[in-house]
Amino acid sequence: MTILLLGKDGQVGWQLQRSLAPHGKVVACGRAECDLSDLAAIRSLLRVVRPSLVVNATAYTAVDKAESDVAVATRVNAEAPGVLAEECKALAATLVHYSTDYVYDGTKATPYVETDATDPQSVYGRTKLAGEDAIRAVGGRSLIFRTSWVFGARGGNFVKTILRLARERETLNVVADQVGSPTPAAMISTVTGIVLAMLRRGALLEKGENRLYHLAAANPVSWCDFARTIVALADETPGFDLLLQAEAINAITTAEYPTPARRPANSRLDCSRLESDFGLEMPDWQPYLGRMLQLLALKQNGY
Repeated sequence: MTILLLGKDGQVGWQLQRSLAPHGKVVACGRAECDLSDLAAIRSLLRVVRPSLVVNATAYTAVDKAESDVAVATRVNAEAPGVLAEECKALAATLVHYSTDYVYDGTKATPYVETDATDPQSVYGRTKLAGEDAIRAVGGRSLIFRTSWVFGARGGNFVKTILRLARERETLNVVADQVGSPTPAAMISTVTGIVLAMLRRGALLEKGENRLYHLAAANPVSWCDFARTIVALADETPGFDLLLQAEAINAITTAEYPTPARRPANSRLDCSRLESDFGLEMPDWQPYLGRMLQLLALKQNGY
């Protein structure tokens, strides 16, 4: 079958090019080929490619910038998924879409399940939830994966930010009262491929069926503990020259580090539904982080 992948140059999209290849011919597009802020271009692309499967791995992810760039964030995160869903329904194609833990307010004491009430606290969260709603409203076949704290060797992310700061500073303050699951882009890609393979082998989506799953790595941590782990593992990886030591990363509160967008204090996602439906067990994120650091060390040393 023909698979249209949107967001090929992003963290998840880059990985998906590999995991989608066994399923058919992959037509991979980046912003240069299809800008999701151009709704007419989306319709035109799908009508030319006529895919059986569309995987949307692109989004407006600048969380703080979205607070003052509402129109573009809304077009990309809320309106574009609805257009994709409409075109997929017309083609009898399946749409795979990625959403976020930011659809929740973060006040729950335990991990969120898919049936918990949503209450996004930021423009980013509200537009991503609107995108989910737009897909469901169309009534075509779709899979939505909510994930969290994505990192990978490709693109910008928290891991790369911490590594940069660790080369420049001897101390660092990081928020410790926000907890979630760092989730490797490679893991998201692999799980997506497994789910699609199992659906093709048997439990195909019914006409008009939408499934929603949480997809996040095991062993949640705070941003502060995540940063300490990054620095500690990098310090053990040949090729990094860091000024910062893990013990010099200080825990602070959200109130001490104000940002334009409000983040959920609890971003933990319960993945039991995904694990039960497909016989999976979400892995720990630390081995993925270790491999990412090894890759980055090789790249920065010219290998």
